[in-house]
Parts: sequence; C-alpha cells; structure tokens
Amino acid sequence: MIFSSEEARNGARVDQTPFIVHEEEVRQALPALNIGGALEDMFVSLGGAEAVQPPQTLTLFPHGAGDFITYLGVLAKHDVFGAKLSPYVAQPGAPIVTAWTALMSMRTGAPLMWCDSALLTTERTAGTTALAVDRLARASSERLAIIGSGSVALAHLRHVAPLRAWSEIRIHSPRLASERERASAMQALDPRVRVAASVAECVRDADVVMLCTSSGTPVLALDALTKPALITSISTNVARAHEIDPAALNALDVYCDYRQTTPSSAGEMVIARERHGWSPDAIRGDLAELVRGACAAPSHARSVFFRSIGLGLEDIAVANALHVHLAKQRVSA
Repeated sequence: MIFSSEEARNGARVDQTPFIVHEEEVRQALPALNIGGALEDMFVSLGGAEAVQPPQTLTLFPHGAGDFITYLGVLAKHDVFGAKLSPYVAQPGAPIVTAWTALMSMRTGAPLMWCDSALLTTERTAGTTALAVDRLARASSERLAIIGSGSVALAHLRHVAPLRAWSEIRIHSPRLASERERASAMQALDPRVRVAASVAECVRDADVVMLCTSSGTPVLALDALTKPALITSISTNVARAHEIDPAALNALDVYCDYRQTTPSSAGEMVIARERHGWSPDAIRGDLAELVRGACAAPSHARSVFFRSIGLGLEDIAVANALHVHLAKQRVSA
C-alpha cells in the first residue's frame, strides 16, 4: 500500500504497489529530506517506548563468500516497520557492499517501499553522529578533526559543520596525499577545512575527533590527543571492527546510539568485555536517553567516546521520510 501522510493517518487506500526506489531517485530526493529531524524524532520515540529496536544479526555466507547484516526496526509512531539488508560480498579486489531497505505498513502488513539504501545509510550514519556531537561536545568546541575522506567522511563534515563555531576543521586520510581532487572537494565544502599530513597533526588540540573509516583495526591512539576530546566512531561490516584500541574503553566516558544492542555488536566493546574487564554497565548514556535529557552529560574531565553501530530504526526512520516525500510527490503529480 502507498499512502500520503494524511491518507496514512486516515487509513485510506491509494495503491497496492510498493515503491521501488533506485539510487538516482534517492539522490534527487535527499535535499528535501530532514535527516536530522527524522532521527531525533525516532530516538525520542525509542526512549518513549513508541519504537522497538531488536539486535542486528550477522549471517555468514558459506565458504567465506561474505555475509549480510540485517537491521530491523518498528516505528509505531508512524505505523511502519521493516528491515535493511546489507550484504558484504567477498571477491578479488574490493568487496561488493550494497544495502536495500524494506519498509512495511503496521496497518496492513503490506510493503510500502523497497529502496536502495546506500545513500540513505551514509546520511543516517552522519546524521546520528551529528546528533551525538550536538549533545556531547562542549558548547565552546572550536577544533574539529576528521579521520577518513570517503563519502561517509564528507557526509559527516556536512552534518557537523553547522553545529559549533569551528575555527578549524582538519582532515586526514592517507589517500588525500595522492588524490588532490578529493582534498579539493572537501575543502570546497567548507573554507575552514585543512588537510593534515598525519593523524597526530590532525587531532592535535582537537575538541571533537570523528573517525569515519572502514577500518577493522584501530586508526587512533589515545596518546595522540593533547587534551580531553569527544571521539565518535562508526561501524563497518568487517567482523569485530574497531577504530580505537578496545583496552582504551576503561579510560573513557562511553556513550552509544542504543545501549540495549550496541555492546553486543560493536567490536571494541565485545573485545574489551572479553579481554580487558570492561562492562556495558559503564556506558553513561545512549541517544535515546540524551535526546530526552534522561542521562548525564559528560564532564569532559577525560575523553568521551561515542560509538554508533547503525540501527535498523535509523534506516526505517529515513526510509519513512523518503516514502512520505515520494508519496506526496506522486499524489500531487
């Protein structure tokens, strides 16, 4: 079934054919979507028991051929549920990584939309980090550091640049030394951007450090920081992926996107629990609590670590925003 937002509330039937939305149509719709607003609304719903976030599941392909992660979510406030499937297909050279989201109606049990989720995943990942930075970084933060230079790093820069009065934004990635076009593209996004020659140079005196890589092993050592900072880290399909040393968690104030599911999937948390005596009980808060003021903000006496694994509810929230936008377009056409 396909509903406009008003018709969905009234239960009116419009069409039985789900939208099939490919990458280019998603790209064209993105400027009209309020990604940050959709995510904040979702986390408020999650904290208020108006949403359900099951654990993500990793399913291995036979014979080491790859895997796929299933991200599930129920967003009752908007009468939708669904799943994103994110395959990692091993092959010579670079692996193939795709993502598709199925959005379903809680009213009818029928599919509303199948959409290519590659661009949406990038945007919701950056939007989630931005929500954390807004809640966890010092209001006086001036120096932003970004490790990574791919599409996810670019999205992080776009989402986070407006949040503080940054005096300087440093970016480091080994590829930037040889890919001048990419370096120029990042500098074109914001005149405050400067390319750093090393991780140490990038994070020196940083107030916020965003790790935006696909690495499965640490890319930042805490002793590179010259003062307490907020460190944000994202996820990748690599098994037990972690962008900092798991042993470092005991020296950090730890926050995450959702405390009920993140510790069992985030690589450094799993390893820290197994080998370094760390406990998920040490997590000080998650985004569902932060957006509702239900947990303490960090004191910044020591560095803060925010870990995002990517929630199915994030995918459902942004897919629902896309569906509502496209439904309005098609009704008015």
